Amino acid sequence: MENLFWFLTSFVALLFIIGLYALLATRNLLRILIGMEILTKGVTLLLIAAGFLAGRQNAMQPIVITMIVVEVVIIAVAAGIVIASYRNNKTISVRALRNLKG
Repeated sequence: MENLFWFLTSFVALLFIIGLYALLATRNLLRILIGMEILTKGVTLLLIAAGFLAGRQNAMQPIVITMIVVEVVIIAVAAGIVIASYRNNKTISVRALRNLKG
C-alpha cells in the first residue's frame, strides 16, 4: 500500500508539473487549454487515489463525476472563446489579444 501511495503521488505531481509548464511557458491559447485539462486530470486522479487509499471510493465517485462535468463545461466555453478569438484576429496567440483596445 505504501508503494502504491508513492507511485500515485509521484504521478499526480508529474501531471501538475506538466500542466503548469503548459500554462506558463506558452502563448498559444490551445496549449493553455490543454495545460488546464492536464491539471484537472491530475486533481481527478488525486481525488480517486485519496478515496482508494482511505477506503472510501463510494464517497469520492460523485465528487469526481461532478468535477468531470464541470471541467467539460469550462473547457467547452473556453474553446468557444478561442474559436471566436481566432475568427476575429486570425491567430490564437495571447500576444494578439493583449494588443486589443476598447
